[in-house]
Amino acid sequence: MSAVAERAQVAVIRDLEDRIRGYGDRALVAFSGGVDSSVVLALAARALGLDRIEAVTAISPSYPAGELEVAARTASDLGISHRSVRTHEVERDAYARNDELRCYHCKAELYGVLGRLVRSAIPDTAVLAGANAGDLDEFRPGIWAGERAGIRNPLLEASVGKATVRSIARTLGLRVSDKPALACLSSRVELGIRISPGLLARIDEAEAIVRALGFEVVRVRHRGASATVEVPAGEIDRLLAHPERDAALRALAALGWAEVAVDPNGYRAGGATPRPADA
Repeated sequence: MSAVAERAQVAVIRDLEDRIRGYGDRALVAFSGGVDSSVVLALAARALGLDRIEAVTAISPSYPAGELEVAARTASDLGISHRSVRTHEVERDAYARNDELRCYHCKAELYGVLGRLVRSAIPDTAVLAGANAGDLDEFRPGIWAGERAGIRNPLLEASVGKATVRSIARTLGLRVSDKPALACLSSRVELGIRISPGLLARIDEAEAIVRALGFEVVRVRHRGASATVEVPAGEIDRLLAHPERDAALRALAALGWAEVAVDPNGYRAGGATPRPADA
């Protein structure tokens, strides 16, 4: 990093810390364990002190297996109190029907749970989340849920995008600085197909089978009777040539799909979708 870039990053970090101090004396961080929420957590600790911060991770069928351990290690590295809570978005019919507002109902559930935690403990505690400026490039109705619940997103409010977030994470020495983005398991289900805990568990197991072949970024998309496997475009040839490819695809089919295929276009992050007229 050049001296100019380093000075610019220091200024961004200071601005973020000032913003967090401006929210109040204490903070609870909605902590998935990903790079965005990890940066928010680390900066909140710097701004307010370790004894004024708590990290809370929501556990539900939509949260991939193994991610809680990653979150716990990151919080431990930082010396921050960490706990998990159960959320029940999958039990909400508005969520399970899986339309374009699914993420809104997910975050409404999460922020309702976190809001009750704050009210039962220290009412003046701010609730922070990790949305960043790049999230505005996609359809993210969960951000509206946060606005309605009074959640603060310092990265988004400071117009800090993903590249800067990762750079800050590296500067702060966070173990997740290069961790791939990880959307909830429900994002793998084609819109309009009803979500259930069993379906999400099947997708989670399927992705674990493909990751075991040596692929870090994997998406198994559920399309009803069929499923497609996505890895980054630059790794498709490696997957197709892998000696265990056919066995892995058979293992996925045994989970309940009549047809399983590798997507020749590779992994694609979610694209922008027009906002419905009424949330």
